[in-house]
Amino acid sequence: MTRRRPWARRTATVAVTAIALGALAVPAEAATTSTTAAVDYSTWQTDCQTVMNQALPYLKQRIAATKPGEKQAIVFDIDNTTLETDFGFSWPQPANKPVLAVAKYAQEHGVSLFFVTARPGIIYLPTEYNLEHDGYDVDGLYVRGLFDLFKDVAAYKTAQRADIESKGYTIIANIGNSATDLSGGHAEKTFKLPDYDGQLS
Repeated sequence: MTRRRPWARRTATVAVTAIALGALAVPAEAATTSTTAAVDYSTWQTDCQTVMNQALPYLKQRIAATKPGEKQAIVFDIDNTTLETDFGFSWPQPANKPVLAVAKYAQEHGVSLFFVTARPGIIYLPTEYNLEHDGYDVDGLYVRGLFDLFKDVAAYKTAQRADIESKGYTIIANIGNSATDLSGGHAEKTFKLPDYDGQLS
């Protein structure tokens, strides 16, 4: 996990961005025959909004009840949670708007945003740039290192949340679209976005 750095240093090489594009972007023709054929974008957005309509009132209440000295945090997954990975065929990938709205409310009220992803460390910089370009404050970004690539994803993500807590944060919410994003505890409340039985990454 690394703190934010100036954009100039994050975007210094075209090569890193090219790697990210190759690793993250799904060709439009492939998506037409797979994900988007089975999952309609407008339905996905409506379903995401439904979940965030549950999350926002909770967050407003929880933030209002912040204890003196408490450092609140939200942990987010990235693919098809904060970013439109399976629907965003451009670079940078667009933000998932219902999630971005909740994130902006939280960050405007002093809540730190952490992102825990199964993406490999080689695309750390373009991932961080993409999130900040879309309007997310990145207080911490956890990506999989070389040895993490062989770990169970749920166990890996649980360990990262425990690490955030060890830095003195109270994780008031954990938001993701897969059971592996949310299992293992280390969050006061979880909110699951749709993955349609694994059809979305």
